Amino acid sequence: MKLTLYLDLFRNMGLRYVVFRVLHVVKTRLGIYKKKFPVNPNFKEFIELNAWRNNAPPFFFKNKAALQLLPCNIEKLEKTVNNIKKGKYIFFSKKVFDLGVDYDWMTNPDSGYKYDPQLHFTSIKDFTKDSGDIKYVWEKARFSFLYDLIRYDYHSNKDQSKFVFDQIIDFIDKNPINQGPNYKCSQETSLRILNWTFALYYYRDAETLTDAIFKKIMNAIYWQIQHVYHNIYFSRIAVRNNHAITETLMLYLSNLLFSFIPETKAWSKKGKRWFEEEIAYQIYEDGTYLQHSMNYHRIVIQLLTWAIRLAELNKDQFQEVVYEKAKKSLYFLDTCLNRTDGTLPNYGHNDGALFFKLTDNDYRDYRSQLDDLRAVLENKIAYNTDSYNWYGIRNPDKIDSLLLGTYTFDNGGYYIINQEHNKTFIRCTSYKDRPAQSDNLHLDLWADGINILRDSGTYKYNTTKEYSSYFNGTGGHNTVSLDGTDQMLKGGRFIWFYWIKNAKAKLTKSKEEFVFQGQINAFKYIGKNIVHKREVVKLEKSCAWEIFDTFENVLNKEIIQYWHINPEVKEKLIIKSYDANGIELNPIIEKKWYSSYYGIKEPSIRISFKTKFGYLHTRIEYLKTPNH
Repeated sequence: MKLTLYLDLFRNMGLRYVVFRVLHVVKTRLGIYKKKFPVNPNFKEFIELNAWRNNAPPFFFKNKAALQLLPCNIEKLEKTVNNIKKGKYIFFSKKVFDLGVDYDWMTNPDSGYKYDPQLHFTSIKDFTKDSGDIKYVWEKARFSFLYDLIRYDYHSNKDQSKFVFDQIIDFIDKNPINQGPNYKCSQETSLRILNWTFALYYYRDAETLTDAIFKKIMNAIYWQIQHVYHNIYFSRIAVRNNHAITETLMLYLSNLLFSFIPETKAWSKKGKRWFEEEIAYQIYEDGTYLQHSMNYHRIVIQLLTWAIRLAELNKDQFQEVVYEKAKKSLYFLDTCLNRTDGTLPNYGHNDGALFFKLTDNDYRDYRSQLDDLRAVLENKIAYNTDSYNWYGIRNPDKIDSLLLGTYTFDNGGYYIINQEHNKTFIRCTSYKDRPAQSDNLHLDLWADGINILRDSGTYKYNTTKEYSSYFNGTGGHNTVSLDGTDQMLKGGRFIWFYWIKNAKAKLTKSKEEFVFQGQINAFKYIGKNIVHKREVVKLEKSCAWEIFDTFENVLNKEIIQYWHINPEVKEKLIIKSYDANGIELNPIIEKKWYSSYYGIKEPSIRISFKTKFGYLHTRIEYLKTPNH
């Protein structure tokens, strides 16, 4: 069995990936990386503070005084900033953790585990039972909290520069170069540099920014960029997702932002080429994204905003494919967006990432990030947002983004029906890149702006087997299982075996109804040539859906159909299911979980139907609110 799985992994991931992973393990054990990434390196000096102040390369804004932002209600910001100064930080845009005013940057506030800051980063384990999820240590160390402080500084005119620089210096002092958990991930390192840079430009003329502080920060930035450069093939080969885009972008920007560092000229040239290659590869031709995740696609949207705007300001440009893929990404995400509150289906891995938080909008609201890129690309906005001002965009045109009708994204495998008060979102794909969750033929439904049947979310990457299996598996989605198993076989961490490689789908519209027809070859580790077909019929003038699930080549297996209901609308939903003989099936109602934000799960409801006849006909009706 193990040999079969190894061969499957080899076929899925390719020779380049397998060879790199093996060599990476060997080099780590032989201590080669410890020599490549030295500890206690020499202190580097590059430029005096005044020289930088007078000749800093173009950025989104020159300094605080150059900004022209619309007024905002600062009550929420003030509360957030007061909490930060008491050591209370919002993790993953939702849950507050009290880290204290003298946090060590090493302790996981979720598990209580403390990492050793003297260990070389290659000796740090990402996910262990004792340490818990390392993302809880990385969260503050990426310094996205600086945006709350900076925004409060601007709108209240109360200087926050001393606290900001104290935090940066405290990190530098407690995180020796290439040691401890905060050097484990080069993406986190890249984000830290970008966020420090934003703060440096904003506080460019602050009295608290002394020459000694500036030089200390620049020394840390130099060694961190060097770390990213020498570790870039890990993200480009072993990971190849938004990590690679973040890191190659950082290398490209290194010369634009820090041209006084001699090595950045070579780093930037390679970084630009690599960034263009990653965008061309990772964003499919129809604008969908290879990580099969709405949140990870938004990460790319944010990175493209930085890349395209800073290239423009520095009189540079990318290959045309970068701009084409950026526009196609906007179109896809606009199509998926719920106009009522700016949310998208909670689809795919959702790790709580929101790198550059420039509004007080809820984390699940995508509108400002989409408008920021739109403003940078076309000088247009669609959702009445104003965060684009931070990028130096003035007076963009307002456009209508209402997208009604049927939309097919065959490369990524998304099929969407947008009506004035309803949204039908269906997933059906053949994987050519690593799957995120076992969720093919998942169905998300929206009515009156509410996600009535929804994806359960992600919760945590390092959690109990029970939660991991539920949130990642078929049972956490609105699709069908055989005997409670997953469509693909779960491996370790982010690995799935027996990818679904054969999927077909089409979405059509007649005078009175929309019809989706899709099928997948799945459950390969259970039996041969198992086919799941799903047909979804949506009547144009009613808030009802007919779903027909059929299995082929299945013997003595129980078919289990799952529906995850939003508890807010349980009284308005009517779900009935019938077997192949037309007999109505009894629903199995269970208390399950829903995770809208990383690290948080809340009670939810799952309704299941079971049969051994290989066929289910289900009718879902939503009782509309009056006047809709």
